[in-house]
Amino acid sequence: MNRPLRRVSIAALILFGLLVANANYVQVFEGDNLRTDSGNTRVLLDEYERQRGAIVVDGKSLAESRPTNDKLKYLRTYPFKAAYAPATGFYSLIYGATGIEQTDNDLLTGSDNRLFTRRLSDLLTGRDPRGGNVVLTLNRQAQETAYKELAGRRGAVVALDPRSGAILAMVSSPSYDPTLLSSHDPTAIRANYDKLTSDVDAPMLDRAINQAYPPGSTFKVIVSAAALQNGRTPDTVLDCPHRLKLPQSTKELKNFGDETCGADRVPLITAFTNSFNTAFAKLGMDLGESTIRRQAEAFGISDKGFSMPLDVSGSSVGPITDQAALAQSSIGQRDVKLTPLQGAMIAGAVANRGLLMKPYLVKELQAPDLSVLDSTKPEPLNPDQPQAIPAEVAGQLTTMMTSVVNNGTGKKAQIENVQVAGKTGTAENAPGKQPHAWFIGFAPADNPTVAVAVVIENAGNENSEATGGEASAPIARDVIKAILGSQRGGG
Repeated sequence: MNRPLRRVSIAALILFGLLVANANYVQVFEGDNLRTDSGNTRVLLDEYERQRGAIVVDGKSLAESRPTNDKLKYLRTYPFKAAYAPATGFYSLIYGATGIEQTDNDLLTGSDNRLFTRRLSDLLTGRDPRGGNVVLTLNRQAQETAYKELAGRRGAVVALDPRSGAILAMVSSPSYDPTLLSSHDPTAIRANYDKLTSDVDAPMLDRAINQAYPPGSTFKVIVSAAALQNGRTPDTVLDCPHRLKLPQSTKELKNFGDETCGADRVPLITAFTNSFNTAFAKLGMDLGESTIRRQAEAFGISDKGFSMPLDVSGSSVGPITDQAALAQSSIGQRDVKLTPLQGAMIAGAVANRGLLMKPYLVKELQAPDLSVLDSTKPEPLNPDQPQAIPAEVAGQLTTMMTSVVNNGTGKKAQIENVQVAGKTGTAENAPGKQPHAWFIGFAPADNPTVAVAVVIENAGNENSEATGGEASAPIARDVIKAILGSQRGGG
């Protein structure tokens, strides 16, 4: 009898030990993951007992919590609705949180370790606990101008301060009202969520940072940068045939609208100003794949992406299997894909004398009493290789980009008494679809304080195409004007 009892006792002891080990593993190693799981409604219900902190831009709350008389003590509201949704995200009883609501949830709920003393004080004094505030870098005039200018068309606008990387505008269109998902009515929340997620225009997709597009001729900034570092100057004469026969292929590459270059050979600055595809396709093949790819990587084009603190999808040059693919990639087609934020980063690096700064969206974190807990310190995107290009090359590119706005395809980006530098792009994307319209640029050209990228999906209509110079450049112009105006006014 003793032997069976010992076996049962040992088995029970082992099971008890496994139970204790599992409980400790869950609490110690998985505790944070379970607590922050968007499906953990128990945590959410507890959070609704405290007043959630605000998300703030220029002293105005983009997201705030109002007291209620129902079971959940506070209701999350978004006074500016869809205009800021890509930045704020939503905070939902059913679907958890996205955007800044998610990335800075601990601070907003008051559970951040930096607020421990505040929580202890609230407990001892009986004061109602509340979360801290997140102050964003966005410029209200620029954000609301960009949102209005896009007018519901599919696309995005990103503007940043090239000197620091601070994001001044981040608009995705069409957008959605986060309030639809923040009510206390589960049935209404689910109905609104289902409607938004089934919408063919994907209003919940953050096109500014999570959608990569073929960049078209804006990619010629990268190719030009590579050329200027490899023996060329803006005055270097390039081959510019009417049509370029692609190697090992029966296809020909044409200029936009099948226009001619005006001559068989033209200076680099002329090819850039007028966006001649044949000249850049030939130039890209002459430079070689490794040169183009290295230059793209120096500008931050990487499949990896990064956080700012929202996750930014990677941009990519894509595979280049032969010379024909290299020719097409050199004009921003084939498998080249950039996010709008990456487009703004390229313009920003040129504007900042070649120094590529890491974009950031959060200016500072505040305690409930508005004291600053932390603030973002500007830094290069890649500390090991901070310069995307030498300052001299940035100066040459600036000259070329001002020529685009003054004399070429970007004239609709012109601003009176302000020199704008830019590059247009009109990118083919799918058979039977209108091209995407791009513009990237910066201003003032001699002392830049804003860089911008605008993308409009499938611009134009069934009867006519709309180029980057026609559709996107005017939006970039108005966003730049809004930012420069607020900077002059101290706003």
